[in-house]
Amino acid sequence: MPKTRFSTLLAGTAVAAMSLSGCASTGGGELPPATFVSMQEGPGEEYVIGPLDELTIHVWRNPELGAEKIQVRPDGRITIPLVQDMPAVGKTPAMLQEDIRLQLSQFIEEPLVSVIVTKFAATTQQIRVIGATQKPASIPYRANMTVLDAMIAVGGLSEFAAGNRAKLIRFDKRQGRQREYALKLGDLLRKGDSRANVMLMPGDVIIIPESMF
Repeated sequence: MPKTRFSTLLAGTAVAAMSLSGCASTGGGELPPATFVSMQEGPGEEYVIGPLDELTIHVWRNPELGAEKIQVRPDGRITIPLVQDMPAVGKTPAMLQEDIRLQLSQFIEEPLVSVIVTKFAATTQQIRVIGATQKPASIPYRANMTVLDAMIAVGGLSEFAAGNRAKLIRFDKRQGRQREYALKLGDLLRKGDSRANVMLMPGDVIIIPESMF
């Protein structure tokens, strides 16, 4: 694809990138390298439950109070024995199991509850890759997903990408604002530098600028 045409295609992307990075902190922080690569396909600890996700709920020593393959209703709630219309959407599995534990503690002593997402359908849990890549896209998040996984999914960098000037935009829940981190995609993909591979989180946005040369 000619460079002039590629630049035109990226014009809309640049506007989106500016709006995303405008709220982010400056300074280009760095993330620690990914310490492992996993083939696990399930959602991770930070996964937020969404409508139509499928859950398995276990209550230790009280199997009749749990449920298998229970689907989160479109209204965002679930119902299991002794727990009616419990809100599930917007919570992590750990948050939901604590809410269920508190509800069950009214009926049994010190319940031990586990919540497992067996199928996830939430479209909000995605990684977006925009800018100078072969095919900008939104990618479903999965557990232990790394920047390398995301770049493989979008076909790598384009011919004119400035990979080592890429940025990762992430919403910091504790601080209530977006933060910006530097990425070295050129070193990762063209030099095989594993130190440039970092872990991703649901909602991350990877922005890859085009080289000026």
